[in-house]
Amino acid sequence: MAELVLPRPASKPTAGPADDRFWSIVEADFRQMVDQHPIVATYVGLHQGDGRLDDATRDAVEQEITDSHRLERELESLDPNELSDSVRLERELALHNVRRELFDLEVHRVWERRSTAMDAVGDALFSIFARDFAPLEDRLASLTSRLEAVPTFLEQHKTRATAPQVRLWQELEVESGGEMPTFFDEVKAAGHGVLDDRAQARLDKAVEKASAAVVAYVETLKAATVSTVEGWALGSETYDRLVSLRAFDGLDASQILEIGEQQLVLNKAARVDDARCIDPSVDEPTVVDRVKSNHPKTFEEALAAYKDAMVRARTHIIERGIATMPAGEQISVIPTPEYLRTVLPFAAYFEPPKFDKHPSGIYVVTPAVRDDPNAMREHNYASISNTSVHEAYPGHHMQLSAAAAHPSIVRLLTDAPEFVEGWGMYSEQMMREQGFDDGPEFLLAMHTDAIWRACRIILDIRMHRGELSVEQATEMLVKHTGFEHANAQAEVFRYTYTPTYQLSYLLGKVLLLQLRADEQRRLGERFSLKGFHDTLMNNGSLPISFHRRLLAAEACATPRSQASSSVSRSCPEP
Repeated sequence: MAELVLPRPASKPTAGPADDRFWSIVEADFRQMVDQHPIVATYVGLHQGDGRLDDATRDAVEQEITDSHRLERELESLDPNELSDSVRLERELALHNVRRELFDLEVHRVWERRSTAMDAVGDALFSIFARDFAPLEDRLASLTSRLEAVPTFLEQHKTRATAPQVRLWQELEVESGGEMPTFFDEVKAAGHGVLDDRAQARLDKAVEKASAAVVAYVETLKAATVSTVEGWALGSETYDRLVSLRAFDGLDASQILEIGEQQLVLNKAARVDDARCIDPSVDEPTVVDRVKSNHPKTFEEALAAYKDAMVRARTHIIERGIATMPAGEQISVIPTPEYLRTVLPFAAYFEPPKFDKHPSGIYVVTPAVRDDPNAMREHNYASISNTSVHEAYPGHHMQLSAAAAHPSIVRLLTDAPEFVEGWGMYSEQMMREQGFDDGPEFLLAMHTDAIWRACRIILDIRMHRGELSVEQATEMLVKHTGFEHANAQAEVFRYTYTPTYQLSYLLGKVLLLQLRADEQRRLGERFSLKGFHDTLMNNGSLPISFHRRLLAAEACATPRSQASSSVSRSCPEP
């Protein structure tokens, strides 16, 4: 990857003597990463390895651990006093990133206890198949090469399983494996009328061999279920360690749990008020049922409604001056691929690849989980509006499109769901405050989703403390949200292997609202909602504690003559 020229942010306020050394370390690691992980390279828009799959062996993961420790040592060896203020923050962020990664690789070790080959294969194909960064004929050639690599990839993946495998996780992999050949067939069908006979024959053969390999792989997993274990929870001590690594503005797990419990009470009370506004003559469950029953007749009509809600929200943002629309942003809405439907029961968003010439986001919507006949109730019109605000405008799509424009490779690699998912939830409330779809049925949908996210905080913590089983967590989610059982169960399954991710949604919203209130107090009449939003979006997807530091540094950079004399300012390093 030596030919890859990577952008560097300008050093502020002036360059430090070790700034170039820092960026050289970061860039060398990034080049190595995208070379060794072609699936990730495709995802971020670097396509030299589109015909390859990763090395899936245990040895490759162990080498990755070694490389991460080397990176940590190199970053620690840099003297912060020789870095500019802006690069000092980038170094701290890079250390945050590598320590999070090492926790996942060395402590949590899902890669060793859960077969994830289906996710990797699906992502490897989906990121090429669903995005039109090149002519379809060229993308099909890359897909053919990746399909040809599937049998070897699955054999490599088996070498990871030296620790006892978790039964539930293996069952999820078996289920995904059962759906994967259908996805392969979709790829094969796309070649007809596009590829010549020779290329189509090669694709057909690759699909046939890949499908057979998946079937054999699934049978191997099924045969091994007798030796699986039940335990997946991190345990209180390890969970607390992960929370401390997440940089949650100083909060610990118990404080976060308290926030979740408070938010559950507050949002349930708000939903009662919403129901009364809709119809005070009937009880809340009847009103909720009525709102959920107001849905499109078919999934095709639902997709059209999602697109309409997106367009209306985008227009509202521009007309009200809520935030600046990122230049050149694009988004498409498609059904969730079948292999992902058991773990994405509602909707999800895939961000625009930073390095693509014409980056576009992808908004996927799940028709049903396991052909649930009641699935359309979750695609009711009020929920469609709320979900589209969260996933598209001004939620994930708008925020991540702006973040992709930041030149920092460190920020590109930062995993901060409390900001990304928190921004999505913050957007739901902020848009209602700004008059978008602010009728009681839309507020009821918003508060229903907030109840769901409050449950996520509680379940995330209590499940990984070992206090709740999957069955108990599913029952709690159904009880408080009214979700259909299949959707609730699919949700809870994901919580078992993504600790602290699910709690990030509502926690992030709470932290963002607090940050906004702090900025309003600091700036007084000079506070601009649009300016606040633009600053956060343009700074990238960072932990909120890092955003707070950047805002504080920006305040200290403001000339004294522009600052209110009534505001006392302290100026920590950014």
